[in-house]
Amino acid sequence: MSFTVAIVGRPNVGKSTLFNRLVGKKLALVDDTPGVTRDRRPGDARLMGLTFTIIDTAGLEEADEESLQGRMRAQTEAAIDEADLSLFVVDAKNGLTPVDTALAEMLRRRGKPVVLVANKSEARGSDSGFYDAYTLGLGEPTPISAEHGQGMLDLRDAIVEAIGKDRAYAKEDVAVTDVDIIETADEGEGEDEEPAYDDTKPLRVAIVGRPNAGKSTLINRFLGEDRLLTGPEAGITRDSISVEWDWRGRTIKMFDTAGMRRKARVTEKLEKLSVADALRAIRFAETVVIVFDATIPFEKQDLQIVDLVLREGRAAVLAFNKWDMIEDRQAVLADLREKTDRLLPQARGIRAVPISGQTGWGLDKLMQSIIDTDRVWNKRISTARLNRWLETQQIQHPPPAVSGRRIKLKYMTQVKARPPAFMISCTRSDALPESYTRYLINGLRNDFDMPSVPIRIHFRSPDNPFEGKKRRT
Repeated sequence: MSFTVAIVGRPNVGKSTLFNRLVGKKLALVDDTPGVTRDRRPGDARLMGLTFTIIDTAGLEEADEESLQGRMRAQTEAAIDEADLSLFVVDAKNGLTPVDTALAEMLRRRGKPVVLVANKSEARGSDSGFYDAYTLGLGEPTPISAEHGQGMLDLRDAIVEAIGKDRAYAKEDVAVTDVDIIETADEGEGEDEEPAYDDTKPLRVAIVGRPNAGKSTLINRFLGEDRLLTGPEAGITRDSISVEWDWRGRTIKMFDTAGMRRKARVTEKLEKLSVADALRAIRFAETVVIVFDATIPFEKQDLQIVDLVLREGRAAVLAFNKWDMIEDRQAVLADLREKTDRLLPQARGIRAVPISGQTGWGLDKLMQSIIDTDRVWNKRISTARLNRWLETQQIQHPPPAVSGRRIKLKYMTQVKARPPAFMISCTRSDALPESYTRYLINGLRNDFDMPSVPIRIHFRSPDNPFEGKKRRT
C-alpha cells in the first residue's frame, strides 16, 4: 500500500520547487512572489526507490476563516488530514518566524508523523537558520536544496524512518513505469474500418473561461466537495489543478485552469505563467468546456477562447453558467442560441448547455454533451463511404474551373481522428478556392453527423513524372 505526503510551510519557503523536484516535472508554478500556490495539487513522486503520492499546498498563514487566505489555510489543513506524513519546510536562509512556530504546534497537535525540512541550506549564512529549526521540537531538521537537488538522499532516509520501512517499501500488485503513456492523435492512422467508440476509456476534460466565470465552483459541484478554492474574488485559481472522479462508471480527469483575460491586460509575470499553464492543460485535454457567464455572455475574450480551443484541435462544449441568476430563461436561451450560431460560425453545431455550478442544475446534461462531443472527435469513416460521398458532392456542386481547366477530386480517405482529418487527392490543389473547402467541411458535418469538432481537410496533388522535362521535337 502506497502512502501520501503533504508538503506544508509558510509562504515562499520553496514548497512548490520541492514538489516539482519530487515529481520530476515542472507541474506547479514557481515564482518569487509569496502565496503563488493556492489549491492543493497531488502528484506521483519518486525519490531514490520510494514511490508515493505528494501533495503541494498553499503557504499557511494566520487569517480570518472567511478571507481568501483563510480559505487557502482550510485547503492546506485538509491536505494534512488526508496525508500519512507531512514534510514541514522551513527557510534556513532567512531563519524562523513566529508563523513557523505556530505551524509546528499545529502539526504536533494532529499527532501524525512529521519530517522537518530545512530548505535553501546551500545558501551562505544558512547555518544559523538550520540550527534554529531544532527549537521547533520536531526532531532533527533535514538540510536540502530543492532548487539544486541537494540532500535528496537524506530526505529519503528521513521519510523512511518517519513512515516505517515496511510501509515505505510496500510492494503493490501493479506495473510501475517511468513513462507517461498518452494516446496520440495519430493512433490508428491509415485504418479503413470504423471502430466502435470506447466508452470505458478515461476522459481528460479541461475547464476554461474568463476569470470569475465559476470554473472551480463547477468542478466542486461535480465532486460533491469543496476540493478547489472558490470565492467572489476574480483570479483565485493560478495553477491548472487536475482532479479525478467517476461519472456513470467512467473515469473523468478534469483540469481546473486559471481565468484567461485579454492579452493586453495580462502584465504581471505570475498571471502570464498561469495563462501558459492553462494553455498546456488545453493541449493535454481531449474535450474542453468553455465556461461562459450567462449574465454577461459573448464577451470578446469568450469568442477568442473558443477560437483558440478549436485551433488547437480540441473538442469543445459551451457551458452557460450562473443560470440560476437568469429570470426570463426562455428569452435568454433563444438569444444565446442565435448569438452562438452568428458569432461562432467556425464551430457550427457546437453543443451549448445552460448550467448552474452553484446549485448543480444541468450538470448531467453537460456531462452527456461532453461524452457525445468526444465520441464525434474520435469518429472514423471508412474510405468507401467517403469516396461515395465525395462523388455525390461533386455532382451537386462541381469544383470551379480555373483558367479554363476543371479541378478534379479523385480520391478521399481519413488520415486520422482526434480531431477528424481527411486527405483528398486532386489535380491542381493549390488552385482550389477556400470557399470550396468550407463547402466540403460543412457537407461532412451534415452528412456524417459531426457537429462542433474541428475538421481538417488536406489536398494533395500527385507528382507529375514529366514535370521539368523538355519536350522532344
